[in-house]
Amino acid sequence: MIRHPLPLACALAATALPAPALAYGAYGHHVIAQIAMANVRPKTAAAIRALVARAGRLDTPACATRSIEDLSVWPDCIRSLGDRYAYSAPWHYQNVNVCVDFDLTPACKDGNCVAVQVGRNAKRLANRALPVRDRVEALAFLVHFTGDLHMPLHSGDHADRGGNDVRAAYGIFAPARLNLHSVWDGPLAERAITTGPSLIRRYRGREAQRLAAGSVETWSRQAWQISRAVTYPSAVGDAPCTTPVPERAKLDDATVARLVPVARLQVQRAGLRLARLLDAALG
Repeated sequence: MIRHPLPLACALAATALPAPALAYGAYGHHVIAQIAMANVRPKTAAAIRALVARAGRLDTPACATRSIEDLSVWPDCIRSLGDRYAYSAPWHYQNVNVCVDFDLTPACKDGNCVAVQVGRNAKRLANRALPVRDRVEALAFLVHFTGDLHMPLHSGDHADRGGNDVRAAYGIFAPARLNLHSVWDGPLAERAITTGPSLIRRYRGREAQRLAAGSVETWSRQAWQISRAVTYPSAVGDAPCTTPVPERAKLDDATVARLVPVARLQVQRAGLRLARLLDAALG
């Protein structure tokens, strides 16, 4: 049974969100941004603060832009603004089938997937010839999409919209609208983050290098593999590609305990890899 009040509150909030659910929720995205800020070079941090100070140029008064934490969830907030940013909806995920060999191409048609948008916005952020508004937007997208990329159900799919169509129970918590995707977005991610020690710190040496290593495609494959080997088997059985999906996936307390280190590692990786991308663009 979860004893953290924050995860339970966010789990309740997650059930009210429209599908597809918002990856990692505000808390998770904030923490990934904070890990990155704790690990970028001083020059990079100064450049980020300068861009944040001019983020009002985005002209989205309904979506806060006062801090890097605000910008980390801005791409989710703007989805409520109607047609203005409707084009960005498919940039938050990539539905790569977990039952066949990994292949990003079908999921990234015309650049409409999270992996392509991480690379695209890293380049936009680095381009000092672009207007400040465009670079602030690129910063927000890069911070957010790097987090999205590391949520396994934003990379691996079982013809169920990344688990959105699989009803789920999280321990004894089983409201009607809770699904496998929203479990990984909300209560599981937040339990992982709040399980000590704090993830927000300066990482050094081999640990930092190990966590930040790889390319965007490598990170995509890694998240997809977690979805294939951990996320779906824990919810629907050891052979998710041949086992019928139950009416409600039940993640009991023992299962949740086994998943916490996996979710925790993905948040660490996202933060350190984001720091690396930010240093390359701004440092």
